[in-house]
Amino acid sequence: MLHFFDSLRDITLLSVLVRMLLAVVCGAGIGLERSYKNRPAGFRTHILVCIGATAASMTGIYLAVNRQFPTDLSRLGAQVVSGLGFIGGGTIIVTKKKSIKGLTTAAGLWACGIIGLALGAGFYEGGILAAVTVLLIEIYGSDLGSRIRRLPEFHISLRYQDKAVLDNMLRFCKDNRFAIRNLQIRGTYDEAQPVYIAMIDLRSRKFSTLDMLLDHARKLDGVLSVGEGEDS
Repeated sequence: MLHFFDSLRDITLLSVLVRMLLAVVCGAGIGLERSYKNRPAGFRTHILVCIGATAASMTGIYLAVNRQFPTDLSRLGAQVVSGLGFIGGGTIIVTKKKSIKGLTTAAGLWACGIIGLALGAGFYEGGILAAVTVLLIEIYGSDLGSRIRRLPEFHISLRYQDKAVLDNMLRFCKDNRFAIRNLQIRGTYDEAQPVYIAMIDLRSRKFSTLDMLLDHARKLDGVLSVGEGEDS
């Protein structure tokens, strides 16, 4: 541990001031990066979360050590950790394309709260290093993550009259290692003839392309139309 922090580990006016200032600096650093990327939780939110967690951690220590109250040192901190889940949940949204956004911001808020707890407990080294690490991950992690090759996902709509079409299509997907994530089927009538519409969400297990799915579907007897995404 860094010995020059030893005089600031007890709850004194100076140590409280230092912990609060560090919470502002750490929260602001993480929040600035989120604000720069136009994320829902930005500069002020991260500062408030870090300050609040710091104050909660210091309060638990003060009640147990300075006031000698029969309380658990970690109880307030545990409530902060669980409570941050509700705040982070508000930043997570599901787009129309069924992709999820806001997970990194939610995780950053949660980490910011933990950093505040560490600073409030006098664990300056851990809090500062964690803040720097989180900031580096948020700045450079997106570039590194974008280089990871991901298995593609496809969303196709299939309009058909012969029920055997769907069985054939599902068998083709299985044979070509497509994992079916979701399947929705509904029926309508077109000139007194039953018409079925199947919405299929797939994930390829071997970097296949969407074209092979569409080409196979178009060759099937009884298919009226096939396309990507919503109803074709």
